[in-house]
Amino acid sequence: MIKAIQEFEPGSKVHVIIDPSKHKGMPHPRFHGKTGEIIGKRGRAFILQVTDGNAKKTVIALPEHLTAQKIK
Repeated sequence: MIKAIQEFEPGSKVHVIIDPSKHKGMPHPRFHGKTGEIIGKRGRAFILQVTDGNAKKTVIALPEHLTAQKIK
């Protein structure tokens, strides 16, 4: 699957897995491996809400750096 054309619905859970070959739209490395919830879209990028400690952070990332969470 081509990761650049992935689409996510608001409310869906995604994992932030940074693709180092794509520098544009890359979130801060602190969020690599975190799971967040899609809260919106800004152009081609998605807006996520990620928990960092006790704080809720807003992260903007392109779909190349996101992976859908598998539901069991």
